[in-house]
Amino acid sequence: MASTEAIIQLGILILTLSLFFLMHYLRNQTTQSKTRTRNKTEPNRHINQASRHLNRARSTTNKAQHAKNALVEADQALSLTPRDPTVHMLRARALHIMNHRTAAIRSLNIALSLPAAKLLSSEERAEALVFRAEMKLEVNRRRRVDSAMEDVVEAITVSGEECDNLDSMMCLLGKCYEWKGMKEEARNLFQKVLDDVEPDSVEARNGLKRLGP
Repeated sequence: MASTEAIIQLGILILTLSLFFLMHYLRNQTTQSKTRTRNKTEPNRHINQASRHLNRARSTTNKAQHAKNALVEADQALSLTPRDPTVHMLRARALHIMNHRTAAIRSLNIALSLPAAKLLSSEERAEALVFRAEMKLEVNRRRRVDSAMEDVVEAITVSGEECDNLDSMMCLLGKCYEWKGMKEEARNLFQKVLDDVEPDSVEARNGLKRLGP
C-alpha cells in the first residue's frame, strides 16, 4: 500500500515537473518569437519614418529640422541593424541636407563597402556611387575629381545601358573630364549622350556650349 502511494506521488511529481518545464519552454518560445518580430519590424518603422522626414525636407522650408529628425530615425534603425546599407544611404541624405558632406561620404563609404554592398541592388549601388561622387566634388573638386570619376564609371557599369538616368551619369562624367581640362573627352561624351542616349538632354547641350566648337 505504502509502495503504491509512493509510486503515485512520484508520478504526480514527475507530471508536475513536466508541466512546469513545458510551460517554461512555451513561454521562452513566445518571448523569442515576439523579440524576433520586434527586431524585424522596429528597424522598418524607423526607416519609414526617416524616409518620410527626408521627403518633407525636400518639399518644405523647414529642411534642417526634418533632416535632423531623419538622422535620428536612421541612427535608431542602425542601432538595430548596423549593417543595413540602405539605412546608411538614408543617413547620408540627411547629412547632406544638413551640409555635413564629409560625414555623408563616410556613411556612403560604409554602404558601399563589403559585405554591406552585397545587400544593395544594382540600382541602389549605382545611386549610392553617383551620390558619393557628387559629394566628393562638392567637398573638394580639385583633389577628388579622379576619385569621383571612378565612382561614376562604376555606376555606369553597374547600371548598364538600360538605366533610366544614364544620360545624367554620363553628363556628370563629362563634367569631370571638363574640370580636368580634358575638353576633347568631355565633348565626345556630351555628344554621345545626344546621339545615343537622350537627344533632348539640356545638360549635354549646355556642356557642348561651354566647351565651344
